[in-house]
Order: sequence, then structure tokens, then C-alpha cells
Amino acid sequence: MRATVYWIEGDGIGADVWKGARPVIDEAVRKVYGEANSIEWKELLAGEKAQSETGERLPQETIDALRNARFAIKGPLGTPVGTGFRSLNVTLRRTLDLYACIRPIRYFEGVSSPVKHPERVNVTIFRENTEDVYAGIEFNAGTDEARRLIAFLRDELKADVDPLASVGIKPMTERGSKRLVRSAIRYALDRGLPNVTLVHKGNIMKHTEGAFRRFGYEVAAQEFADVTTTEAENLPGRKLTIKDRIADAMFQEVLIHPEQYSVLATPNLNGDYLSDAIAAQVGGLGLAPGLNQSETLSFYEATHGTAPTLAGKDRANPGSLILCGAMLLKELGWNEAGDRIEGALSRAIANRTVTEDLASQMPDAKTLGTRAFAEELMRLL
Repeated sequence: MRATVYWIEGDGIGADVWKGARPVIDEAVRKVYGEANSIEWKELLAGEKAQSETGERLPQETIDALRNARFAIKGPLGTPVGTGFRSLNVTLRRTLDLYACIRPIRYFEGVSSPVKHPERVNVTIFRENTEDVYAGIEFNAGTDEARRLIAFLRDELKADVDPLASVGIKPMTERGSKRLVRSAIRYALDRGLPNVTLVHKGNIMKHTEGAFRRFGYEVAAQEFADVTTTEAENLPGRKLTIKDRIADAMFQEVLIHPEQYSVLATPNLNGDYLSDAIAAQVGGLGLAPGLNQSETLSFYEATHGTAPTLAGKDRANPGSLILCGAMLLKELGWNEAGDRIEGALSRAIANRTVTEDLASQMPDAKTLGTRAFAEELMRLL
């Protein structure tokens, strides 16, 4: 079988981590399947490389190709803070309706951690990816748009909004919430996991995040009634428990009782915060893969940033992108090759032969550059 996978290099350390990740992915496939299976890689342009070659940061050709693609993978894309162009990551997610951001987070033995029992962390986050404050509907203080919106809110809806405020809109829909939770429930059932937790701030934002909670329970009751239960019901014989937690309490729970949570389903902003925070418990974003998924496209991405100060210096950790590759191979049904990659990474960490971000946290570790680390993983496959 020959699988076509589109790839975007990314900005900053994107080129570095790609040079580390792609050979590992290809070698795992070769070692397991020989010539029977292979990946045909097709590059697409986005970010700084696209700007340099086409004059656009996100060419229409890239969007058109992704609309018809089944699999894609990318490095990190840069986004300016507080000014400049809108996030390319958010634009891709909304344009391609990549509504589910899926981030599995687990511990690799040997990685230094700020918590006592990182081995208890084994959770997958399903983050709604197209709505919430990430919809990008906001207006700067003092602009005509902000003044007009504030005037409407004050005069028509009697809302107490400071006339000098910046304002944003937080849209959340029944459709968006339900399809995200539906995906999380199916994922948990397919893998025999014990629970899905709805994470929200519905005690304060009752009509947005509170609705997310309500819609989540409705999906479970209406579409999965024969295989799910709730904490309150605790019906025997049901395979999956649906529960919910207030977002701030959830941050405590993942520190104190992480083993009690297998899948978290969250609105956009909560999921962004939680996925980074939980990743920190097991060694950081360098070991955290991610998948943005629509009904037709699986778009894998490194979850870390562009780290421009490390770009071109052979110092970046390609682990996130390599683990994305393992996820991709498993989605293709090439489970043994995906397992080989995860096993090689586990052994490299156990041997304390790692990149500098991990070595700085591990006593007596040997620091490897990006390419040398990739070569070590290929040796261990």
C-alpha cells in the first residue's frame, strides 16, 4: 500500500524537526513492511516559506489540496502576539472545518517531571477547534466597530459594558459541541476506556460553556444510551461513564488524581490551556503529538511553537512530530510501525540519550542534536 501524505514544513524550527522526523517515520515503515507499504510525501506551502516563494502566507493552492486530502502533517507555524496577521493554525482549522483537536498525553519512563507521579498521566484531550473565543470575533478599544457593538449591547440589551473596552464574541453552538463530544465518546468506546469528562466553566458562563455541558450529556443519552452511564446513575454493565468537571477544578484533578481521567472533552480555550498544562507534567510539549480532524481530513501537527532562537542550530526536539507520525501510521492501520516508533522513543529516553530540552531535566543524560537523536531512534526501531 502506498499512502499519500501532504506535509507543511512550518516556521522556525520546522525545517529542523522535519529533518529529524521524516526519516524516522519512513524507516519504521521500511523495517516493518519492506517494500509492501510506503508513504508518498507531497509538500504544501504555508507560513514564512510560502511568503518567500509565493508572496502569500497561506496560498489557495494549499487550501485546495488539503480540501481533497485524507492525511496531512505539519510543523509549527508562527503567529505574532497582539498584532499582525491572524493565526494560520486557526485559519486552517476553521477553513477546513478541523473541528476536533485531539492530543494524547502519556508519560515516558525516565523523563524528569515536576510532579511526583507522572506515570499516572495517560489522557487524551478532545478540544473543540472552531468556536469559542478562537472564532476571532473581537474589536480593539476605541475603534468604530467596538463603539458600535458596545452601543448595541448597552442600549438594546442593557448590558453593563465599559464604553472604552475592547470586546469579543464567544460563539458556541449545539452542532459544534455535540460533534466534538460524539467524537470523544466514539474514541473512548473504540479503545475500551472507562470515562469521558466534559470540562467547562458552566457555573459562570451558563449559556455557552454551560450549554456545552448540557449538549455533551444529551449526545450520550440520545446516541449512546446502551453503552454509557453517568456518575449519578452509575448503572452496572455500562461500558463508559460520562462525567463533568468545572475547568478550574479540573486543573487540580489532573495534578492530584490524573489516573481517574481517560478522555477530556472541552471547549476551545479550556482545551488549549489543559493540553499544555498536562503535557508539562510528563516532560513538556516536545513529547506531545496533536491531530486536527474533520469528517474527511486528519491533519497532524507538532504542538510546540516555532522556537526561532533555535532554528537552524540542530538543537530542537523532533519528538512531537515523530509521535504525530506514529499516530498517523496507526490511523493507516500500520500499527506495528507506529508501535516501533513509540518503543524506540521510550528506549532512547530510558537510555538518557535525548535532545537538550529533555537532557536539561535529566541527570547524567547525553545531549544529542536533532539529527543525531533521529539517527539514534532509527537504530532503536
